[in-house]
Amino acid sequence: MLPQLALTGLLVALIPLTLVWVSNDSNKYRKLIWITLFLTFDLVMFGAFTRLTDSGLGCPDWPGCYGHANPLLAHASISAAQEAMPTGPVTQGKAWIEMIHRYLAMAVGVLIIAQVVIAWWRWIKSQRLERKFQPWWPTALLLLVCLQGAFGAWTVTLKLQPVIVTTHLLLGLSLLAMLAWVAARQTDHTPVALSVRMLKVPALLGLSLLVVQIALGGWVSTNYAALACTDFPLCHGTLVPNMDFENGFSLWRHLGKTADGNYLPFPALTAIHWVHRSFAFIVATYLLVLAALARRDNGLRQTAGWILIVICLQLATGLSTIYFNWPLAIAVVHNGGAALMLLLLVMLNYKLWHAPLASAFPLPAGGLYRVPIS
Repeated sequence: MLPQLALTGLLVALIPLTLVWVSNDSNKYRKLIWITLFLTFDLVMFGAFTRLTDSGLGCPDWPGCYGHANPLLAHASISAAQEAMPTGPVTQGKAWIEMIHRYLAMAVGVLIIAQVVIAWWRWIKSQRLERKFQPWWPTALLLLVCLQGAFGAWTVTLKLQPVIVTTHLLLGLSLLAMLAWVAARQTDHTPVALSVRMLKVPALLGLSLLVVQIALGGWVSTNYAALACTDFPLCHGTLVPNMDFENGFSLWRHLGKTADGNYLPFPALTAIHWVHRSFAFIVATYLLVLAALARRDNGLRQTAGWILIVICLQLATGLSTIYFNWPLAIAVVHNGGAALMLLLLVMLNYKLWHAPLASAFPLPAGGLYRVPIS
């Protein structure tokens, strides 16, 4: 089974690797990093789709499906499980969703291994002179992929335990953020003015606030608390509803259960939902102000503009999940918007810390200053 799974991941990865190889881009290493970033974003989106369609246990073992490399070979076992529990977590469709997610993850792993090999080879060949091929970042990415794979296995073997699933989500987004940073290192950036460097610390704080909000959103999703409040701006007809924070934010417990093994009370789900909803407006307000300030600089204008757009998208999709009773497409877009916002804030932070400084006195077209003589 394991050789078949490895071959499947390699075959999926061969498509982007071929695109990199035949491209006209002179810097194929940079092309590989950007394509890996794109596929990792897709993987995060498909992971959200897997979670939201309740397909996380579509194959209740790991890394294969009932001991096989694909659901076709496991058809009899899946059919038997589906017949025994028609509304259960194992169906033919959910099995394919889960395994496609795993195939994509393996392909991303192959692409990162390719980055590591190329980076070390070019770094040694250049006698450690080519800064863009420093292998430390790709190596760290590979270690993170291995850790992410372990949490992927535990997600299945521990039966979707919320803290494990949420950590799996956060590690996936950490991988996305690190790839965005590595991609930014390979890219030329428009110079930024010295005056906007004062936004470096506020931008880091904005990124930290977003990570907390994403963690809260993951906790909502993994506890199936998205519809704990079905009205807005109130919740159950009041501004501060009855909530159970102790059980809602108890980390080490099984899905739908308290730490004592009892069924999770509904006020606990309300607390999870309410905290995520309330904190969203704090984060959105902060990021709106940050983006508005950053947008004044030419080097940051495009990134800041996209941040403003994605904030509005997130607020719209978040409210739509409540008003339209959590439609799948909007919920997936909401998850994707969070990943996109993370990418944009990583790029903003990189530019603030590492983009070249714009000259306060730019040279005229001739390259010489005309100094008036009094």
